[in-house]
Amino acid sequence: MKAEIIAVGTELLLGQIVNSNAAFLSQELAVLGINVYHHVVVGDNPERLDQVLTEAEKRSDLIILSGGLGPTKDDMTKQTIAAHLNRSLITDAATLKTIVEYHEKTKRPMPENNKLQAVVIEGSTVLKNPTGLAAGMFIKENGKMYVLLPGPPSELKPMFLQEARPLLLANSDKPELLVSRVLRFFGIGESKLVTILDDLIENQKNPTIAPYAGVHEVTLRLTANGGSEKACNELLDRLEATIQERVGTYFYGYGDETTLVEVVVDLLKEKKLKITAAESLTGGAFQSLLASVSGVSAIFDGGVVTYSNESKTKVLGVSSDTIKQYGVVSEACSIEMAEGVKQLYGTDIAISFTGVAGPETLENQPAGTVWIGLAVTGQKTIAKCFHFGRNRNGNREQAALSGLEMVRRILKNIPLDEE
Repeated sequence: MKAEIIAVGTELLLGQIVNSNAAFLSQELAVLGINVYHHVVVGDNPERLDQVLTEAEKRSDLIILSGGLGPTKDDMTKQTIAAHLNRSLITDAATLKTIVEYHEKTKRPMPENNKLQAVVIEGSTVLKNPTGLAAGMFIKENGKMYVLLPGPPSELKPMFLQEARPLLLANSDKPELLVSRVLRFFGIGESKLVTILDDLIENQKNPTIAPYAGVHEVTLRLTANGGSEKACNELLDRLEATIQERVGTYFYGYGDETTLVEVVVDLLKEKKLKITAAESLTGGAFQSLLASVSGVSAIFDGGVVTYSNESKTKVLGVSSDTIKQYGVVSEACSIEMAEGVKQLYGTDIAISFTGVAGPETLENQPAGTVWIGLAVTGQKTIAKCFHFGRNRNGNREQAALSGLEMVRRILKNIPLDEE
């Protein structure tokens, strides 16, 4: 099967946003054994999109379009496809019901043009949108397949994985069953991970290994094909065992949607342990991550943000002598912050963050220098220094996630200094 990806949007041509959807779709299609030979970007222009479709049909069996399914005037993908295929546009009742209920739930008036997101091409299989409002579509016509997906990556990715991917598998000429498993890693870069697994990737046949680099983490999608789900899982189990032996200390969970904070909160719940935090440069980012998980109140009563030196001394009891002698960007300060907030809340675990978010230096320390302290009942309080190389908010985000990883390792009895 030959595939082509068409991204629709003038903002892509102007460079206002990066076409990350094409990279994601190409990776996912490769896992399915579908070859992508062409990437095309076209502006919000019906005539040019129609020309692109005509060319795509000459050389591709599968045409995937992203973008142009919204409610505004420049969203014209489905209208153009419908005219191109000589099909009518109709309203999908289930999608419209979802849109109406969303506006009722959020107590927002619904603009009339929002109903356009429920309009679909007649005869298409409607793809549900689990994270948005615009419906997607799957169409078969004259030996060709068309998949219409929304432009925002937060909507396109789950729609493709949950809705479009099973349809492509069902319409594939491959007789074997395909089973995938996603492994998630934190604390190791893609280049290092790929280097450690180089021989497995270089010699892969079945199962295959596809690495993806996220903003602060790396995932591996393992895909096996075989005559049964059991046979596929046996192949995946053997490959995963080899991978875990090499890089298992960085592994934190499975699946496309699993997050590090969810894993940590679940571990704390399982062990019936409570945690608190004292944050300086992160400004509450760590606690905000905790609060994003449902049921977190079982393990988190609260914490503090102490940005100034005075607040570190008054609220957490950090010694003014410590600050004078070592500074706030120091191992000693991070340890006293962790111990102070642990005593304040009486928790089993306490974590602290102090450092230089940037872009300016602080105490002659470069931006990205971060100390994270960890106080655990029955253990000696420790602190670890990190050197992040991102912008201000990137350093803050990575610090909060690195704190979660330190907690995960403590809970799983994995050495913190293992690299």
